[in-house]
Amino acid sequence: MKTMTRLAIAGFAALAIAGAGTTAAQAQAFPTKPVTMLIPFAAGGPTDVVGRLVGEHMARTLGQPVIIENAVGAAGTLAGQRLMSSAPDGHVILIGHTGTHAAAVSLNPNLKYKPLEDFAPVGLVNTNPIFLTVKKTHPSQTLTEFVTWLKANEKTATNAHAGIGSVSHTTCLLFNTVLGVKPNGVPYRGTGPAMTDLVAGQIDYLCDQAVNVAPQERAGTIRTLAVASDERAVFLPNVPTSTEGGVPGFKVAVWNAMFAPKDTPPAVVAKLNQALKAALADAGVKGKLQELGADVPVPALLEPAGLRGFIGAEIEKWAPIIKASGVRIE
Repeated sequence: MKTMTRLAIAGFAALAIAGAGTTAAQAQAFPTKPVTMLIPFAAGGPTDVVGRLVGEHMARTLGQPVIIENAVGAAGTLAGQRLMSSAPDGHVILIGHTGTHAAAVSLNPNLKYKPLEDFAPVGLVNTNPIFLTVKKTHPSQTLTEFVTWLKANEKTATNAHAGIGSVSHTTCLLFNTVLGVKPNGVPYRGTGPAMTDLVAGQIDYLCDQAVNVAPQERAGTIRTLAVASDERAVFLPNVPTSTEGGVPGFKVAVWNAMFAPKDTPPAVVAKLNQALKAALADAGVKGKLQELGADVPVPALLEPAGLRGFIGAEIEKWAPIIKASGVRIE
């Protein structure tokens, strides 16, 4: 009996060693085929633009193409569901953001995933200030005037966003909650098409990132009333801060982050992390991000552990804001 037990233990040990060897070999060989990067929103939006920029450089480091797939739907959470069902080998990754991996936890009681449990964090990609923009023909010339107008026209005002739970939705949700108004939300499949309609004058206002805002503001096709931060943006110095405009409670920055499927081998996550860091350290990539108004994260948030802690803090931050608004995805 003892001999059988020893044989069984030896057998299990051999299997464990073989399994570990297989995992190590897979990690060493990674990637063995193109890597698919899931983007939760439509092409042309801020997350898509940043993902393509970073993905192009990562492909050079990894030695395999990084293919962008816009997995649009369910307020940006469809991409997360896709990642959950993907093989944990690093060949499918996701760019999630403030909406899909923080605000969605409080907004959606039926959320199909848990951001802190169901994904392997790779690293924070970038942070971005948020701008409040209106159509060029809007009667309001300043944020103060817009607040007065919005309170008087709450029932007819149109507020575009990329779906409930998206960055454009949650950031304007904060703005609307601070003012105590509930305008008509107009959902789009991304902020790219939402911005198109703002330029066309078909909607009244939109909260969006510099990736979309800066080119239109410089071209004079929209009017940007405020940046939701303590300081003016270097690339749009003429845009006042929300405090200057009389709404100091409207302060928010958004972010994009990279995730792999849960149970992806640590060595594979490390390779993805190294490729991400190489992209963000590249002078050309950094320059383009700066042109878009995006900031490269501090070193601690470029690490998987740092990102995990950051996500937890973001989930806690958005919970009271969303609760106060009363908005939920049913």
